[in-house]
Amino acid sequence: MMEEITIYHNPNCGTSRNVLAMIKHAGIEPTVIEYLINPPSRDQLLDLIDAMGISVRDLLRTNVPEFDKHGLASLDKSDEDIIDAMMVDPILINRPIVITSKGTKLCRPSEKVLDILPKPLPSPFTKEDGEVVYPK
Repeated sequence: MMEEITIYHNPNCGTSRNVLAMIKHAGIEPTVIEYLINPPSRDQLLDLIDAMGISVRDLLRTNVPEFDKHGLASLDKSDEDIIDAMMVDPILINRPIVITSKGTKLCRPSEKVLDILPKPLPSPFTKEDGEVVYPK
C-alpha cells in the first residue's frame, strides 16, 4: 500500500530539507507543500495545531523580523492574534510539519520525523551538517 505523507516544507530551511530527505530515504515520495507559496488556510492551520497537540505559540517562529513587526513577544497577544499574523506572514509558521498515518508532528529537530514514519529508515542517513541519523 502506498503511504500518504504530507510535508509542509520550506526549501530554504536546512531542517526542512533534512526531514524531506529522510522521508525519501525511507522510500516514500511525500506530497510537498511549500507553505510560503501555498500557505494553509486558517482552518487547516488550526487543524494542524490540534493534530500536533501543541499550542499556537509553540508553532510560532520567533527569530524572524515579522515576529517583532506583529508585536508577538507580548503575552497579551491571543491565539487569534497569532493566527491572524501567521495568515498575513506565513514565515511565522514553524516548519517542517509532517502528516503521516502515525500522526502529525512539527519535526524540529529533524529526527522527530522518525517517530511518525510508517516504516523505518533502511540504513543510516547523513544530514546536511554531517550528523548521522540511525534507524530506530
